[in-house]
Amino acid sequence: MSDANLTYNQQYLTVGQGEAAREIAYIARSQPGQTAGPTLVWLSGYRSDMSGSKAVELDRFAAENGLACLRLDYSGHGLSGGKFTDGTISRWLEEALAVILHAAPERILVVGSSMGGWIALRLAQELAKRQDGPKLAGMVLIAPAPDFTSDLIEPNLTKKEKASLAERGYFEERSAYSPEPNIYTRTLMEDGRDNGVLNGIIETGCPVHILQGMKDPDVPYQHAMKLVEHLPADDVVLTFVRDGDHRLSRPQDIERMLAAVKGLIR
Repeated sequence: MSDANLTYNQQYLTVGQGEAAREIAYIARSQPGQTAGPTLVWLSGYRSDMSGSKAVELDRFAAENGLACLRLDYSGHGLSGGKFTDGTISRWLEEALAVILHAAPERILVVGSSMGGWIALRLAQELAKRQDGPKLAGMVLIAPAPDFTSDLIEPNLTKKEKASLAERGYFEERSAYSPEPNIYTRTLMEDGRDNGVLNGIIETGCPVHILQGMKDPDVPYQHAMKLVEHLPADDVVLTFVRDGDHRLSRPQDIERMLAAVKGLIR
């Protein structure tokens, strides 16, 4: 679906300083009137951007329900500046946090897809340390991939990929979603270990709804079950989509996503 008939305000925010500075593109839909609902925040997956069908449909849902919506492109993605190969979880988390703090909503409901689910969980941890951030009203995680670098990629590296990481600092892998290969850098892998969340209790302080396809070739459904074990303090709903793939972007999947969002809006 196209977002050509949606009106929104695309802007840029400079994140980082000196050589680390990059221009982050974001789209902020303002909240008309005095709606009490939270601002919806979209966090994309690895190599995905804010123009994907799920992000656009979330924005459309916000427009139809009088809610504010915020979506961004991480550096090296979509309309944002910066090199993709400089990207790490820390860096992309910093950008998401900066855009949210800049927009300054009072309450947010975060929808994170794949790697965006990992960044959402880290975002909850970072917001809990601050006095000036928004309150987290809920979280919808779609095929969440927390700790994917250490849990899903590293254990399955081939000898050739390990050699490439050691010698070149990265390895390439054929992508099912793009003609360009996926690139995973040694820096991303090392930073991933520093940002691991599946090593203790994660306290988001809000209700969480996880949507997971059982035919997901990238993030096995057992990974979602493992995540639930690390969320003992939260009200968690886990929905398995028996014939669902990793993207969960079919019309019926998007309906499930929007129903989950609706269910969390109080």
